[in-house]
Amino acid sequence: MKKLPTKSKAREPHYVLRLYVSRSTLKSKLAIENMKRVCEEHLNGRYDLEVIDIHEHANLARNEQIVAVPTLIKRLPLPLRRLVGDMSDLNKVLFGLDLRQQGS
Repeated sequence: MKKLPTKSKAREPHYVLRLYVSRSTLKSKLAIENMKRVCEEHLNGRYDLEVIDIHEHANLARNEQIVAVPTLIKRLPLPLRRLVGDMSDLNKVLFGLDLRQQGS
């Protein structure tokens, strides 16, 4: 039997994220590790994280106008946001995901 979400969890937005990476570069590996950690620690099951290798899915990268990797795109909740880099600056990542006010 599927457990229904509590009222407070049901009101929290669900995040849809795409992380564009380039094969096995160090920055891409760091970005994947950092984003998995951020999602587990701050989104608590309220996310879909799709990791896309630009060499395997060049059309997707072209359609999303990816010019640097790693690039994270927050598709939902709106507004759409793009973050570039290895996602190691936790404050910038949380701010970019609208999970923290700047300066806090």
